[in-house]
Amino acid sequence: MSIKTIDEQYIAHTYKRFDLAIIKGEGCLCRDENGKEYIDMTSGIGVNAFGYSDPVWAQAVADQAKTLQHTSNLYYTAPCAELAEILCTCTGMSKVFFSNSGAEANECAVKVARKYAASHKGAEYFNIITLNKSFHGRTLTTLAATGQDHFHRDFLPLTEGFLYAEPNDIDGLKQLVAENKIAGILIETVQGEGGVNTLDADFVKAVENICKENDIVFMIDEVQTGNGRTGKLYSYMHFGVQPDVVSTAKGLAAGLPMGATLMSEKVADVLSYGDHGSTFGGNPVCAAAAISVMNRMDDAFLAEVAQKGNYVKTRLEEAGFEVSGLGLMIGIKTEKPVAEVLSACIEKGVLCLSAKDKLRLLPPLNIPAEQLQKAVDVIIDCLQ
Repeated sequence: MSIKTIDEQYIAHTYKRFDLAIIKGEGCLCRDENGKEYIDMTSGIGVNAFGYSDPVWAQAVADQAKTLQHTSNLYYTAPCAELAEILCTCTGMSKVFFSNSGAEANECAVKVARKYAASHKGAEYFNIITLNKSFHGRTLTTLAATGQDHFHRDFLPLTEGFLYAEPNDIDGLKQLVAENKIAGILIETVQGEGGVNTLDADFVKAVENICKENDIVFMIDEVQTGNGRTGKLYSYMHFGVQPDVVSTAKGLAAGLPMGATLMSEKVADVLSYGDHGSTFGGNPVCAAAAISVMNRMDDAFLAEVAQKGNYVKTRLEEAGFEVSGLGLMIGIKTEKPVAEVLSACIEKGVLCLSAKDKLRLLPPLNIPAEQLQKAVDVIIDCLQ
């Protein structure tokens, strides 16, 4: 039987897959079961930061797998400790909790905010404010945090205690804070699944100020925007703010499942023994992969990411298209149905994504200029 036939028979039908089976990849290129080559502008939905089969990443993973693949968090391991030090050093954060996904990283953030508020202001301060059009994960709690009603259907009742503000509406946010007992505010600086919508800088700064004034835990979801994706190590660094909690995943381990919740000094000691845990969190192989990624995220590399993003944005705008996003996280408003554009791109050998009514691009951060130009040529052709 074909890969597609086996998949359809044995795997739950939760994904609307393209009629494409990828069997091999190298860098930004991959091949299907028929040998056709594609330029991948998706990087596994922002996961494969250095593309497919990156030799540095692969060597780090292989070396660690041959040394120590798992011990549980009952014991200390060097990769886990080293990665935590790297993340804290480069962000100014104080502590890290490791998990396996973005949803789990956000769950941890919510627990931190609620425990901090309960101990400092009272148990009735449990509400979390997020934004409409946000996306924070698919667990019952992170679905509740997600400000999109269609994700909530069929799974009610969700976790209680979530309120939604309009993006960029400072007065509306202030009113929610004034009328409710708030533990934390959780935002994405660029709403990925919600349509690659970049928040106004004034609004992001206002969120920080509101949190400071009301002793509210300020949380930023960097699951998709983090780890170099926007041309900064973390997207909040574009906005001149310092969150209390940062959640991240996707590109952190560049192809292996790893989430991380970074905590500032304010909340560093909120979680104590038994408050939280993860069997696989901080897994040595995943941590080794993440170390290999973080060690390459220097200023020169991040500047290249920003430069590539500017190139793509300029090309698309010159062709007459409306573009949103930061760095190599790009949304393009389409005149044709976005599904039609995606199919046309696949036919011409370029893989893209969608986000609401936009075409979404999340290419490998190290995509060569030549391949990026070819991909953009195809995308513009398919958009017109």
